[in-house]
Amino acid sequence: MYNKDELKQLKKEFWEGFGIYCSQVPALKKRKSKFMLYNTKMKGVELKFDATRDGAYVILEINHPDDTKRFELYEQFEAYKVIMEKDFPQGLIWDFAYLRDCGTEVCRIYSHKGGMDIHRRIQWMDFYTFMTGEMLKLEKAFRIVKDVIE
Repeated sequence: MYNKDELKQLKKEFWEGFGIYCSQVPALKKRKSKFMLYNTKMKGVELKFDATRDGAYVILEINHPDDTKRFELYEQFEAYKVIMEKDFPQGLIWDFAYLRDCGTEVCRIYSHKGGMDIHRRIQWMDFYTFMTGEMLKLEKAFRIVKDVIE
């Protein structure tokens, strides 16, 4: 088991390794910014990565502070579920009431790969390949649906 400082260092090394991995991915080399993430140009919508002891997550999070607007945005994305899931043979996980660790409720649409543990360095390459491939697909779906929603 890791203590607090060791865990912080492990996560730092994980994300630094992910950055190095991404700099070697041909599909990302031409991009000014590797991933869209917080720069969606849509208020209250962000794309995120998460790596935990439960696996890897690639997330479209709707965290608009206005509950009504947040649910409206979620419903708009849900209306285009077929388009959103086109490149995801296993589908996406749709959670309109996800509770973050900090207690904030958000809506999430995400892809998850279990059976991996961030504490196992030998699995980091599996995390990196999953997260990169899934984020490229999620960004593509987001761009298509965003153009229709706006």
